[in-house]
Amino acid sequence: MLTKFSVKNYRGFVDKIEWDLSAPSSYAFNQNAIKNGIVKNGIIYGFNGSGKSNFGLSIFDIANHLSHKWKKHDYYVNYASAYNHMAPVEFEYSFKFGEELVLYRYAKVSRDFKGVLVSEELLLNGKEMLYKDAQSLRLSDEFSLTDIAIENIKQGANNISIVNYLLGSVPLAKDHVLLKLRDFVENMLFFRSLDNREFIGFKEGGGNIEEYIINNGLIDDFEKFLKEISGQDFRFALPVPGDNVLYCIFGDVRIPFMLVASTGTVNLELQYYWLKEMVNASFVFIDEFDAFYHQELSYKICKRLFEGTNQLFLTTHDTFLLSNDLLRPDCFFIMNNNKIDSLCNITDKELRLGHNLEKLYRGGAFDL
Repeated sequence: MLTKFSVKNYRGFVDKIEWDLSAPSSYAFNQNAIKNGIVKNGIIYGFNGSGKSNFGLSIFDIANHLSHKWKKHDYYVNYASAYNHMAPVEFEYSFKFGEELVLYRYAKVSRDFKGVLVSEELLLNGKEMLYKDAQSLRLSDEFSLTDIAIENIKQGANNISIVNYLLGSVPLAKDHVLLKLRDFVENMLFFRSLDNREFIGFKEGGGNIEEYIINNGLIDDFEKFLKEISGQDFRFALPVPGDNVLYCIFGDVRIPFMLVASTGTVNLELQYYWLKEMVNASFVFIDEFDAFYHQELSYKICKRLFEGTNQLFLTTHDTFLLSNDLLRPDCFFIMNNNKIDSLCNITDKELRLGHNLEKLYRGGAFDL
């Protein structure tokens, strides 16, 4: 699981911003939101322009050089902060895999719309496994690389990730921590649906969602989902061979779903798809997940999302979700002034189950 993340000089974050998920409070309710002493589920709030979307994207920077899954094609446009655009962007991730604690740091610059690594460091339980910058390269003896191989890596001009090199070139035990790191990153998922649908990670490429529903025999299940979540009654036509579009039946008329569905309902189709697909996702970040939803619909979807085993976080402006019925004060985060912290850490009040978090938030009780 991801326990801590920080980034510096990325887009709007010219100064370092750090997110700590490793120190939840001792609330006795909604304990399913915490797993192995780490925050598993959460919701992030912040004013427009506070950086919520960019923060989510920055977390997924690691997927751009350790994962072979889907990437955002324009990710490296406007990469470094305009205040210090010639300096590298610095990332730091802390992970916990069982009893193993992994600290992974690296720095990148953007050149020719690509990310170029300029330094990289990985520690396991506080012990250095690898380190590389422009002048030096250090590798743990356990990798058994020859002096010639090490020198070739050190002098290489292609700035490859040392982690990726080791994963591709060195025989590793099946439970090696680098393989655990790779598997975690390969199964990270970021998605949103605003002006355009886009996602990062988890899958090799995009696809037709309605074709997915048809080919997997999920038409009846999708009907049931829409009814349970939004109260809408849709009746879909049985597909014929070659169909890749869902048709709704109105009397004797067949009309494509996309022509009759509201913006929010179309977004529900995307949410349904990812609920099915992300069962094995390691870390999920959904940006503005409820931009087109009624508040009660948002609540129901959150309930469904947080039932899973994924480490999963959302961004929203909907304060209706600020409720101890859904999560707990250490799982709601505020982003402001280049900082992010949980509600219980940014108030003098002792927050309890009976507190109305939404009312407190609107009353200015949380200051960051």
